[in-house]
Amino acid sequence: MRRGHSTRLPTATAAILAAVAILISSPAFAHDDAGIAGGFASGFMHPLLGWDHIAAMVAVGIWGAFLGAPAIWVLPVVFPMVMAFGGALGILGMPLPGVEVGIALSAIVLGLMVALAARPPIWVAALFVGAFAIFHGHAHGTELPAAADGVAFAGGFVLATGLLHLSGIALGLLTKWDIGRLAIRTLGGGIAAAGVAFLAGVA
Repeated sequence: MRRGHSTRLPTATAAILAAVAILISSPAFAHDDAGIAGGFASGFMHPLLGWDHIAAMVAVGIWGAFLGAPAIWVLPVVFPMVMAFGGALGILGMPLPGVEVGIALSAIVLGLMVALAARPPIWVAALFVGAFAIFHGHAHGTELPAAADGVAFAGGFVLATGLLHLSGIALGLLTKWDIGRLAIRTLGGGIAAAGVAFLAGVA
């Protein structure tokens, strides 16, 4: 059953994430070109400039693929949706204690979930992912450039996050083979170890 969905679910995930990004970023196109570039481009690049963000977001996609349907599309949709909420909190200047620690812990926990081949109920997995997404979103929102369009910036970082999730899903599909499962679980351990390093850097 899982094999039969493996080719369709990533496509469905891409369509959903693209729709979310378009809905969030579409108002920005009413502004001038500089506003679009300053907001959307900056937002798109922001998640790609921090290894802590990349590690956690890729881990979400890998874990979703590892768990199979429906987690393969639920987790990569929950993360950017909740992250956008966290980003709004950051843009509004609402404080959130321990943001950097939360980001580091997200890499540790999500990496361990992959390394240990953890299979919790879907609602538990979604709760983990959503909770960590708030910290990532808040970090993006508080680092919004002063001259950037907030809505366009949010659209950019949500889209980039979706692409990172899809990269994780593509890697996670290797678990259909025994050697691929071993490689992915090893990668999960590496992500968790990187999270420990991130945590040591902010503690």
